[in-house]
Formats: sequence, C-alpha cells, structure tokens
Amino acid sequence: MNPAEWLLRSARKTPDAPALLHGVEVVASYGAFAERAGRIAKALREEWGVWPGDRVALFMANSPTYLELLYGIWFAGAVAVPINYKLHPREATHIVDDAQARVVFVDGARAGVASFLGGEEGASVVTPEILAGELPRHTAMDAPHPMRAEDLAWLFYTSGTTGRPKGVMLTIANLHAMVFAYFVDVDAVHREDAALYAAPMSHGAGLYNFMHVLRGARHVVPVSGGFDPSEIADLAPRLGNVSMFAAPTMVRRLCDYAARSGYDGEGIRTIVYGGGPMYVADIERAVAQFGPRFVQIYGQGESPMTITALSRETIAERSHPRWRERLGSVGLAHSCVEVRVADEAGHPVLAGETGEILVRGASVMAGYWRNPDATAETLRDGWLWTGDLGALDEDGYLTLKDRSKDVIISGGTNIYPREVEEALLTCAGVREVSVVGRAEPEWGEEVVAFVVAMEEEGLEPDQLDAHCRSQIARFKRPRHYVFLEELPKNTYGKVLKGELRRMADEVAGRG
Repeated sequence: MNPAEWLLRSARKTPDAPALLHGVEVVASYGAFAERAGRIAKALREEWGVWPGDRVALFMANSPTYLELLYGIWFAGAVAVPINYKLHPREATHIVDDAQARVVFVDGARAGVASFLGGEEGASVVTPEILAGELPRHTAMDAPHPMRAEDLAWLFYTSGTTGRPKGVMLTIANLHAMVFAYFVDVDAVHREDAALYAAPMSHGAGLYNFMHVLRGARHVVPVSGGFDPSEIADLAPRLGNVSMFAAPTMVRRLCDYAARSGYDGEGIRTIVYGGGPMYVADIERAVAQFGPRFVQIYGQGESPMTITALSRETIAERSHPRWRERLGSVGLAHSCVEVRVADEAGHPVLAGETGEILVRGASVMAGYWRNPDATAETLRDGWLWTGDLGALDEDGYLTLKDRSKDVIISGGTNIYPREVEEALLTCAGVREVSVVGRAEPEWGEEVVAFVVAMEEEGLEPDQLDAHCRSQIARFKRPRHYVFLEELPKNTYGKVLKGELRRMADEVAGRG
C-alpha cells in the first residue's frame, strides 16, 4: 500500500489536527498537508513528466516542505531519493545521475547543484520559488497511485568500503515492516505526540515520519533546521510529548547543556538513539539526568532502523545481575527479522563468540540499485551480511565489537575513508594517502589522514584542507594530517590501517 494512503487516512480522520510545525508555529493541518501533497503529485506529473516508478531526489535541509515533497512523490507513485544536504554538490550530482532522477528538489543553499548537472538529459532542478509558482495551477490528485508490496519507494544512498555510493532499494514491504516493528519493539505513538526532526530527514529521522503520520501526530522542524540543545530545551516543554531520533553525540551534547542549565528533559517523551557507538558511561549519565526516556536501535540502510532494539526498560533498570553488560549491547532482534552471528562460511558461532552480523527478514532491502555484483556479495542465501562484527549472548542480546569495514562514524554520520583518500589523491603533490578514524569524545570519531608527498613538493595542511573542501563535504575532511615518508604495508603491499590507527592514537596522546 502506498504510504500516501496513510497520510490521506489521517487527513480524513482529523483534517483540522496540527500536522506540520516550524518551531511552535503550525504551518499545516493534516487536511492541508494531504491537499498540498496531492498538488505536488499533480505538478510532478503534468509539469515535469514524472510517472510511477520514476525517481525524484531531494537535496534539501530539514523543513516542513520536506515532508510535503516526500508525500507528493509517493502520491504520484514515484520513488523518493533523499540526499544528505551536507554533501558537496558534485557528490549529490553523482547520486542524482546514478538514480536517473527525473527531478531534484533543492533549497536555496543547494541550488548550485544545477551547475553540475549535465545537459538536457539531466534532472530538472526545482527550487522553492519554482514550486510555489507551479502549485496554484494544479488541483490535487484524487487519490494516491496504487503501489504494490514489491514496488520501490525509497532509494537510500549509502557507501561501502570502496566509497562508491550504492543505492539501497527499499520497497513498500520493507517500509511496512519497519513501521510496524517500531510499534512493537521501539515505542508507542499517540496523536498528541510530536516528532521533532533535529537530525537529517534524509536519513533515520526522516524514516520515522511514517509512524507519526499513521497516528496523526505532529511533525516539528526546529527553526534552526537542526540540532541545538538550547532550542530543544525551549521547544520540548512548549510542545509536550516530544519524540526524536538522535545520534549518540547529540545525546551527549544535550546532557552537557542540561548539566550547565539545569534542564531536566521536560516535554521529551522518547529519544531513540543510534547511528554510532554509545558508551556505557554516557547512557548512564543520560538516564541519571533525564530518566527513562531512551531507546537504542541498531540498523543499516540495508535494513532500515530494524536490526536490534534496546528497550527503555532495559536501559533504565539496574536490578538485573548483568545490567551493565546489557547496557553496553544494542539489544534484541527486531520482531521482523532474524539476527545471526556467523563465521566466514555463514555458520552460526557459539554464544559469546565474535563473528559477522547477518540479518534476514521483511525489512531487508531488495538489493542495490543497478549494482548486481554488490547485491550478490551482500545478500547471500537470504541473509544480509552487514559487515559489522558482534557477539550474541545466551539471551539474544547483541553486542557490537567492531566494523569489518573501515567506516568512520562522526556525529552519527558515516564517513568512508576511500572517498576522502580519492579526493586527496587529486591534490598536486600527493603521492599516497590513507585515512583512518580515531576516537574523539565529542563526535565519536574524527578523520586522520596520513599523507606521503612527492619528493619535489612541499605540502601544508591548509593546502590539503582547502583542496578537500573543494571536492567533498566539509564534515568528511580530515581534522588532522600526518606526513610520512612511506605508508606501512604488509608483504602483499596492503596498507596496514591497524598500524595507522595506533599511530593516530599516539599523535593524539602527544597533542
């Protein structure tokens, strides 16, 4: 069933209920939300030739309009391609091109992406001004285009160890499984609730819109468009019953603010955290400051938000003899999936032993867009091979041990070393480069680049930093550059990243 049907049902049930808010200001009721989504669908069809199954990209920061566009896309039976608004326009353009998107919606800050799109065959770039000029000319579509369980609904771009973006194909059935598992495994949702979008709507925070649309709850975008602890502390008591998705670094920043200001979490009902490692001491501190408001989830784009969950009861309780061990886990398997920890052949390992985490179930992606080789490598015999290492205890609690991929997670956002390395290798004077992550208290991890310069070139960190900013998103650029005469390698010529991580830690210790 088309997700736009959920919006239409809530609009019919409570047409005057507040739906979209900018801060505390209501900008659309459910009736207006659905009507505007229907108009967007009609404009997509008649002005830009978007038909069912076509891809429509969104390269925008958080705003109430974001949700209207998402539901307009689905109303038309098309496929949403949300793009991280922090990406460089060159990176966003690669995604638009790979998805073969017919339209890309951009906000003012990202309108420059048009200069990277090629020729008449490229996507149409639609700004808020263009959209505002078109919508009055169109009536809303009568009903959402019918969509089947196997139809593609959300194309989520992630990256593997090679750093090449891959489009994760999420079907209607995948999204249904994620939504219904949320109600069972994560949290209840009520009409009086408010979903606060302080994390990017192109990622997990945006996926959690469905549950709140189904229940006819409020959707709130902070005026800042992002995460500001003081803004949240002001908004939450005025809104009441706030639920939000947060990366661990956001939880830490909210705790720091609370310690300074005395804010006690008033108005916040649930914080779902995930997207990176949460240290036991940090979640203990958070519960001590705010009480039992926290739920942890572990997932990937390939099984969106649905691998395991650690309940608020488990996080808050201290009576179990292994409560601290459980607090350091990522919880139990979601009700819609099976989770296995396996050896290289896919055979389950014993409880407590480390292996690769495998997932099978209704939320697992259909595959990678136009990438059969990557699909075959990742989906084997019905199991999703996550690339993450972990261990299951005898009660089914999963603990993450490490990532078999070299992904760096900073502030809850994945940074892929190969992308940074490829950018640096295009800088004049760079002969070799290898990028690793090292622990950083505020953001979880930070990027460190080890650079070997050509003998005749003198390179400076500022020069490399400026080059990176011209090629990739600012948040991906290295925070530190270490110059070496050569990279450590094994006898097969493979760079020893473990050795580089040790060196990065030594540099931090001296700094």
